[in-house]
Amino acid sequence: MHRTRVRVVEDALDANSTIARANREEFDRAGVAVVNVMSAPGAGKTTLLERVLGRGGEGLPGVRTGVLEGDVQGSLDADRLAHLHVPVVQLNTGNGFGGECHLDANMVRSALPALALDELDLLIVENVGNLVCPAEFRIGEDARIMISSVAEGDDKPLKYPLMFRACELVVLNKLDLLEHVDFDVDRFLGHLEAVHPGVEHLLVSARTGEGVEEVREWLAALPPRVRAAA
Repeated sequence: MHRTRVRVVEDALDANSTIARANREEFDRAGVAVVNVMSAPGAGKTTLLERVLGRGGEGLPGVRTGVLEGDVQGSLDADRLAHLHVPVVQLNTGNGFGGECHLDANMVRSALPALALDELDLLIVENVGNLVCPAEFRIGEDARIMISSVAEGDDKPLKYPLMFRACELVVLNKLDLLEHVDFDVDRFLGHLEAVHPGVEHLLVSARTGEGVEEVREWLAALPPRVRAAA
């Protein structure tokens, strides 16, 4: 029997890379820095963004910030962020995209007409909660943040190494739960160093506010870094 090997995954990634470059060119023309925020479901991405942005975006003074919110269905997270009076665009992967478990470059491109990029300094893309797929698909971003929580277990960098290698910042969230879970921070950081030596990391509790100011500072510094690089 004659067999033909179909390289579907490679072709999909190649196509995604082409569109991601087009997105990046559009972001560069508008002078907007883009950060892709990734995590497992329930790691606290939206709660952390609520804390970081504050009402009216006052958490990042002088940085005009917008959010592209990715979910399979619904707008619960986008509604929470819209109450802060920052520009939010909802992108559902389950509406016309087959319920994808991640955002890809083409999905992001479909949302660009709804984004006033010229009026932004920073676009935060909150990806769909997943520890596998988002790392594979660039969307044209300048940087990636991986958010992990102490409720997930301290072995996650070893179990999902690509997610932790594909980012510029790792945020360990929900420190307020440490006394209630079996989680060793030093062991987690050791595993993180093993898979991504030297990556920046921050220890945070979005619930209590611990470490949130450091996340704000990191995000606020991104647009000047991107402009300097350009």
